[in-house]
Amino acid sequence: MTESIAREQICRVGKSLFDRGYVHATAGNISVRLDDSAGGGFLITPTDACLGFLDPARLARVDANGQQTGGDRASKTLALHRQIYAAATAFDPSTRCVIHTHSTHCVALTLRPGADDAGAELLPAVTPYFVMKVGHVPLIPYHRPGDPVAAGLVAQTITRYGRQGMPIRAVMLSRLGPNVWHDSLAAAMATLEELEETAKLVHLSPTPPVPLTASQINDLRQTFGARW
Repeated sequence: MTESIAREQICRVGKSLFDRGYVHATAGNISVRLDDSAGGGFLITPTDACLGFLDPARLARVDANGQQTGGDRASKTLALHRQIYAAATAFDPSTRCVIHTHSTHCVALTLRPGADDAGAELLPAVTPYFVMKVGHVPLIPYHRPGDPVAAGLVAQTITRYGRQGMPIRAVMLSRLGPNVWHDSLAAAMATLEELEETAKLVHLSPTPPVPLTASQINDLRQTFGARW
């Protein structure tokens, strides 16, 4: 992917997420890891930018060491994005992009008592498409936006799940929102959509939903390669 195409795609995905309510105001951010043939480093949305009104020319350009080389000031979550890439590519070398939103139903689930318990996950295996398209979503206890401690915890979590043979594509920052990564922006956006819709189902359910059984999950593994 060339840098110019990456810039256009970031803006197109940002507008789509904004128009459909996955982000609001200046919440959320998007980054793309550029190939060496495109100069390496990253593109990331600027701090306090509205994802619905991004300008391709003003996206922040950052080198491989995290130093900004162009565009408006990079999002304060740059350190988190870089940690995600560093940890995730050990298990999914094709990881190319990260999307962070403040998706309503995902965040709502973290406001419940006990949501920050150690080792908690945002959602159980309640639907086949959540298991197939999203997988485990560990919950990261609350830290202020941009806190480097949170970035470190996310990287450690990605590594822990990967070493257990369960590579993940998303984490949930308590009271803030999900971070989702994949090999393309389209795939990351689809993963985010499935995650938010599953959170909506659980949030709207009058009683806690019964998860899929171990046998049902194993069937999804064998038939579709689900990473659960």
